[in-house]
Amino acid sequence: MKRWKLFLPLGFFLTFCVLLYIGLFMEDKNELPSMLLDKPVPEFSLKKLQQPEQTVTEEALKGKVVLLNVWGSWCPACKVEHPYLMQLAREGVNIVGVNYKDERQAALEWLDRLQNPYLFNIVDKDGKLGLDLGVYGAPETFLIDKKGVIRYKHIGIIDARAWNEELKPRYDALQKELVP
Repeated sequence: MKRWKLFLPLGFFLTFCVLLYIGLFMEDKNELPSMLLDKPVPEFSLKKLQQPEQTVTEEALKGKVVLLNVWGSWCPACKVEHPYLMQLAREGVNIVGVNYKDERQAALEWLDRLQNPYLFNIVDKDGKLGLDLGVYGAPETFLIDKKGVIRYKHIGIIDARAWNEELKPRYDALQKELVP
């Protein structure tokens, strides 16, 4: 009668192996759920990095498809992706930067040294916009449609693979959408 208890450790082990397999091989590590997908960019009113006398709101993101890229001069991965963002900007991709939890002078020097791929940069010194966007860290990039709605979230570096496989097909499809 108690023989079934002999198989209990084996049952736990097999369950552990199945969960481990799912965790390691079945989930996309760069795809974290976002509560903001298909919702408007959260309201904000923040200063521009290069023109600190100018305030920008979420309205500035409407009317064109935009990559909203969260970056910081303190972020090594942002430095890795920066040359590819420069290439995308030269190809006409609209990129707006969110300078996240950074020092203004360090960010300006970083852009002077590495060049500026952004249409403009939003200063998010205290991280409030990042918090509202559900940012886990930098770099993160949000694909925003012409109506200012978040359509996709990419976590990590944008490189040729990420652009061609994940972002470009979505970016191109949104470019073709008509806005009433």
